[in-house]
Amino acid sequence: MGDKTSALDEMRRKYVRMAIELDNKQKVCRIAGVSRGALNVWIRRYGDEVQEELARETIPVHEGNLSRIELEKRYEKVLKLLGEKELEVAVLRDMIEKKEFL
Repeated sequence: MGDKTSALDEMRRKYVRMAIELDNKQKVCRIAGVSRGALNVWIRRYGDEVQEELARETIPVHEGNLSRIELEKRYEKVLKLLGEKELEVAVLRDMIEKKEFL
């Protein structure tokens, strides 16, 4: 049961993150197929954690010259974040397609 619970928690965190990033709870509720009340409960439960995660992922912008190594590190981080976003979009599109055919 622990695996199901952790998978469910992770899914809820993804929707909370989406709600924070899009700033559109109604759209996220439609995508997730849940009520606004349920999403609000998830936001209260996971919102701080998701906000901290987002803050860690934010790439600081510095003025001045950066070394090649620092630029390469930032580039790798941006590619990783982009890959994660592309995966999230693919999963959401798959979920939408499945809902249409049910």
